[in-house]
Amino acid sequence: MLHASELSYGYSSGGSRARSFTLDDVSVTVERGSLTGLLGPNGCGKTTLLNLLSGVLQPNHGVVSLNGVSLSGRSRRDIARHLAVVPQETHPAFDYTVMEMVLMGRHPHLGAFELEGPRDIAMAGEAMAATGTGHLAGRAYMTLSGGEKQRVVIASALTQSPDVLLLDEPTASLDLGYQLEVASLLRRLNVERGVTMVLATHDLNLAASLCDRLILMRDGRVVAQGATRDVLTASTIRRIYDVEADVTFHAPAGHITVTPLRRVP
Repeated sequence: MLHASELSYGYSSGGSRARSFTLDDVSVTVERGSLTGLLGPNGCGKTTLLNLLSGVLQPNHGVVSLNGVSLSGRSRRDIARHLAVVPQETHPAFDYTVMEMVLMGRHPHLGAFELEGPRDIAMAGEAMAATGTGHLAGRAYMTLSGGEKQRVVIASALTQSPDVLLLDEPTASLDLGYQLEVASLLRRLNVERGVTMVLATHDLNLAASLCDRLILMRDGRVVAQGATRDVLTASTIRRIYDVEADVTFHAPAGHITVTPLRRVP
C-alpha cells in the first residue's frame, strides 16, 4: 500500500555547530490495515523517514509510492487527501475551537474559497465521536489538556479521510493515564475502522502492545523490519540501542514487554 524503495536523503547545517545527517538506502513496506511501529534511538532518522513517507520531504534518491503511484510530482493537496500526519505537538496560530481544528482536516477536499458543507461537518462529527472529543466541540483548543489535544489532532487527521495515518511520538509528554488513553484510541481505530498507521515512538512497550509490525532504525538505516514478535528481541535491542534488555511475554498484558537492564559497550 505505502512503499518506499531505496530512499536516500541527506542534509548539512552550517554554523559553528555544523551537523550532517544521511538516510541511506531505506526500503520499507506498510501493508493496508497494519499498525506499524517505527523505532530507533534519537537522531536515527525516524522523523525524517516519516516526512519522506508523507511527501513533506523529497528524497535525493528512491521512490515513495502509495497504492502503486509515486508521490513525486503530486501536489500537497492531492497527497493530503490520502496521507494524514499527526505531529508531536500542534501550535495553532489563532485561538481556534475544537470544531474548527477538526474541520481543518477537510481542507484538502475543498476547492478554492469553498466553505465546509453539511457533509464535511458530519464527517468532523463522526471523527470526534470516534475519538471521544464530541463534547469538546465548542471549547478553545488551547484550553485543553495534553491528552485531549492529541485526540483532537487525531480527529482532524481522520476527517481528512486518509488511506494512511502517520504519527510522530503521539504519546510524548503525556502522563501515564493519557498514554494509555491515546494507545487505546489508536488500537480501536485500527481494529474497528481499519485505519492503516505508522507510529514513530521511543516507547518499546507501547510499540509491543499496539503494533503488529515494526521497523527498527539506527544511523539512518533500517536494521530490521517484520512482525513485532520476530524483530523485538533482546539481540535486536542490543544492536539498535547498545542496551541489554529482558524481553518476555507478559501474560496479563497479552504482549511481550521490554525491561532495560544496562548499557553495553
